[in-house]
Amino acid sequence: RCENLVEVYFQLQQQVMAASTELGPELLPRLLERFNEVLSSLVKSSFLVEKQPPQVLKTQTKFQASVRFLLGPRLLKAAPKPYMVRADMVTEKQARELELSNYNNTLSESTGEILHNTVALETNPTSGTCCANFKNVLLKKIKRCERKGSESVTEEKCAVLFSTNVTLAPSNISIHLQVLSLPIVVIVHGNQDNNAKATVLWDNAFSDIERVPFMVAERVPWDKMCDTLNLKFMAEVQTTKGLLKEHYFFLAQKIFNDHSSSPEDFQNRHVSWAQFNKEILPGRGFTFWQWFDGVLDLTKRCLKSYWSDRLIMGFISKQYVCKLLSMEPEGTFLLRFSDSEIGGVTIAYVIRGKDGSSQVENIQPFSAKDLSIRSLGDRIRDLGQLRNLYPNTPKDQAFGSHYNSEWGGLG
Repeated sequence: RCENLVEVYFQLQQQVMAASTELGPELLPRLLERFNEVLSSLVKSSFLVEKQPPQVLKTQTKFQASVRFLLGPRLLKAAPKPYMVRADMVTEKQARELELSNYNNTLSESTGEILHNTVALETNPTSGTCCANFKNVLLKKIKRCERKGSESVTEEKCAVLFSTNVTLAPSNISIHLQVLSLPIVVIVHGNQDNNAKATVLWDNAFSDIERVPFMVAERVPWDKMCDTLNLKFMAEVQTTKGLLKEHYFFLAQKIFNDHSSSPEDFQNRHVSWAQFNKEILPGRGFTFWQWFDGVLDLTKRCLKSYWSDRLIMGFISKQYVCKLLSMEPEGTFLLRFSDSEIGGVTIAYVIRGKDGSSQVENIQPFSAKDLSIRSLGDRIRDLGQLRNLYPNTPKDQAFGSHYNSEWGGLG
């Protein structure tokens, strides 16, 4: 604990001062200077971001954040005016320069204009905490940097720098404290949100704890990407039912555009940032992440209970659905996420001709808007051609708990 280290520091300092005559006029100043350096380092490391600003931050939108000075209650010298903490926007380049200087340099220029960006550092006697709470902050505007190559504004990372000057008791040392938030992507339009979330997800998942701000790998092992997508899916949907091995196989085929490799072949592959959210999927108008995020949003808003009951196969290709259903009785069906549309779920079912031949039909995908008008369960109940959920569960048994009590017409 920081407090314990500080107590050890003061005990050692007292012992040095008590032995000052033995140490001599040359050694004593050097020791005291070294003590001040240690104290300064310890104090600076105890200034932390307690509540992070949103990592996707829209201009002209209020947000909250807070910082805590762990050693404040123990070390802050009483002042006639409260110590003030300031919040400034910094570029990735500025963040890097601050890191390389070990946070000894001060910020020369903010990269954006933040309103209500100065807050008092207050000590709470009851809780024994020393915090600055930013409750009403607003990023008015942002100055964009020069970008590299094909880099878009939603790949540009910046951060909030929190800083203050304090005087420590009993030594009267003045110290400049500063700490960076996690990386932030600033957007000006809601339609940039999806791509900004991709940048933040990649950075949070694949960056090293000790790094130069805000460096992150361009390529990562596929199995790490699977873990990330699974954790993201469960967190967003708020479900304990994660992705399965067959889901990962489908997702690998999709992101690598490879339908000939086996599940084992994908295990040793690396996936790039470009494959994740820069390259458009073949024959589509969107990236892998844009498609996956659409599935997340749809499931979170309309399909959570169906997914948690394992009623949705979801991540499966149209071709594999045909293979699964072709030998099944008429009316057998399953649910999968649409390949051709963002945020759609479709129903595939078997029709048998008079000659006994089978055909797999796909119903036009339902969007979140469609399912807000009439639920998926009620739509399945309405469709008489659907009989058994693959492989052989009667639809009323599978979906009965999801039917509404009222009986409506066709959805």
